[in-house]
Amino acid sequence: MKGIPRVRRVVLKLSGESLLGSAGGGGIDVDALFQIAHEISSARRAHHQIAVVVGGGNIWRGGRGKGKELDRVISDQMGMLATLVNALALQDALEKTGAPTRVLSAMEVAKVAEPYIRRRAIRHLEKGRIVIFAAGTGNPFFSTDTAAALRASEIEAGVVLKATQVDGVYDSDPHINPAAKKYKSLTLLQALRDQLGVMDATALSLCLENKIPVRVFSLKELGNIRRAIAGENVGTLVTP
Repeated sequence: MKGIPRVRRVVLKLSGESLLGSAGGGGIDVDALFQIAHEISSARRAHHQIAVVVGGGNIWRGGRGKGKELDRVISDQMGMLATLVNALALQDALEKTGAPTRVLSAMEVAKVAEPYIRRRAIRHLEKGRIVIFAAGTGNPFFSTDTAAALRASEIEAGVVLKATQVDGVYDSDPHINPAAKKYKSLTLLQALRDQLGVMDATALSLCLENKIPVRVFSLKELGNIRRAIAGENVGTLVTP
């Protein structure tokens, strides 16, 4: 599989579930949190500029159940706040590994995080700080995948790295279909057309429009975050 040129600035997309660890359930598993922090910190020491977008699914996954549901806007706002909780936890873990880190939030929470300002984010990255983008895009109806694609476009990142529970992109769910075929590489247009679940359509369209490749890889294999940030051929590369 052909890789992409070594890039200086990356956006790493982590799901909230990545912080659950092997125990499952809900909340944040401290061992999983620090393992991720150590890998990101290790990659930073190789002089990469690293921005992170983290989801909130380990804390909140929507307000539906037993015939009742919350208003979609309220539910999405709760999800944005859940990403902020995860971002603060990851910030603390990263700084305990020696990596200076800043949380920039798309929602105004002045007591705990800086507001998201594009030029400020870029300046932090240029100073060698890890930047965590919290609260998604700041708007309901948009996923954290879309937030990752949007921030990558804004800060002119060279690639979006999506850490998942599977080792790449398949033509069907490998957890359901043992015969699912794994792609070594494919295009963003193909992923959109075939609805392969790489990211939602809005996120893929943003990456396509701004010519940003996406690498999808497994979070389960130790060292994969560091390898993906370093540009190694892990998982599946989705190209513009």
